[in-house]
Amino acid sequence: MTAPMNLDHAPAFGQRNVRLDTLIRLRWLAVGGQTATVLVVGLVFGFPLPVPACFGLIAASALLNVVLRLRFSSSRRLSEPNTAMLLGFDILQLAALLYLTGGLVNPFAFLMIAPVMISATALPPQKTLLLASLVLIAATFLAIHHLPLPWYEGEVLELPLLYIGAVWLALTCSLGLMGVFTFRVADEARQLSDALAATELVLAREQHLSALDGLAAAAAHELGTPLATIALVSKELEREIEAGSPHAEDVRLLRTQTDRCRDILRKLTTLANEPDGHFDRMSLAQLIEEVVAPTRDFGIDVHVLREGSTPDEPIVARSPAILYGLGNLLENAVDFAETDVHVTARWSDDRVTIEIEDDGRGFSETVLDRLGDPYVTSRATRSAGGGLGLGVFIAKTLLERSGARLTFANRRPPKRGACVEAEWERAAIDLSRSPDAGPSFPA
Repeated sequence: MTAPMNLDHAPAFGQRNVRLDTLIRLRWLAVGGQTATVLVVGLVFGFPLPVPACFGLIAASALLNVVLRLRFSSSRRLSEPNTAMLLGFDILQLAALLYLTGGLVNPFAFLMIAPVMISATALPPQKTLLLASLVLIAATFLAIHHLPLPWYEGEVLELPLLYIGAVWLALTCSLGLMGVFTFRVADEARQLSDALAATELVLAREQHLSALDGLAAAAAHELGTPLATIALVSKELEREIEAGSPHAEDVRLLRTQTDRCRDILRKLTTLANEPDGHFDRMSLAQLIEEVVAPTRDFGIDVHVLREGSTPDEPIVARSPAILYGLGNLLENAVDFAETDVHVTARWSDDRVTIEIEDDGRGFSETVLDRLGDPYVTSRATRSAGGGLGLGVFIAKTLLERSGARLTFANRRPPKRGACVEAEWERAAIDLSRSPDAGPSFPA
């Protein structure tokens, strides 16, 4: 098999940027809501408020939208600083409206959280923290300085300073809790999407490698005709040249190598035409050997043990998903091992299990419960650098798609090290039990 592909140092697949059209649409929604609120308060309830100043601020927001729409394409993706500046404008525009309409006494003051929530879903923590700080500064200013809240004519609604302080505290707590929660949810969704994209790349690569036998057969057919001509000419030359000629040995070597090439091409042409051949089906022992072979030169002893409660060993498909998944788990075990790694294959009438154990320090308790999630790693091995934590996620995803159930644990004392177990139902993986049925996983 090919050595497990190292994706731990792969770059992130997604970039944190926002489409301009998204921010424009959200701002139009805010403009519509602010306009409706001013009209209802001023016309329906008849509360006195500085209508010209309010509509001036709303018009400034609408004008910004018009300029952005005319200046840039709606599909344009903004950089992080530009997105943060536009969201900062929204915070300041709303803070100015609140200054004209009662400050923190205005129940719409909590809408200042909205730009921070948008930032938490699309921007890195540093930018979100800057916007949250801007909201807190604006809220602190509005708690002290603001025009009266629009109220019934002749009456002034004045709330105690303690109440306004409580509103400020509630706004601060909401900003922190909702910002952190939104960021975590959005970031986990991005990580899962990126990791799944990496998994698809692995599958595409392995499936591409598994298709090389067909390409080799096609190449063999194409090379057959010129090679036959070379063989014919070499035989004619061998007949024509005298036995004592200094070129006789060269012509004889040319003919033997031509015959060897024809034998190789003949083998290549059979790879794509033998669905039940060696390259499509293998015993469990052959599967384990193909997984173990690339790790034998790492300076760690890899011991293989086979234990079966039945004499008939399972026959499995040569699946790139299983080969890559087990290979990645074994590579991790070799990286963390001190002296040796044990690979044990067990089978019974209804189960097939492959267990990989190492004598390293084992899984840390903080990582053990999250193993298999994307971007979870505790790598600190003899290999250079650390990883992004995609390897185990991809291996787990591929093996589970083949029907396996994975278990991660530490070995029981006095033994040290980690233990990973992959278990299949034998009927789902053993082709000898259903020879007419192909594997239900990527092969």
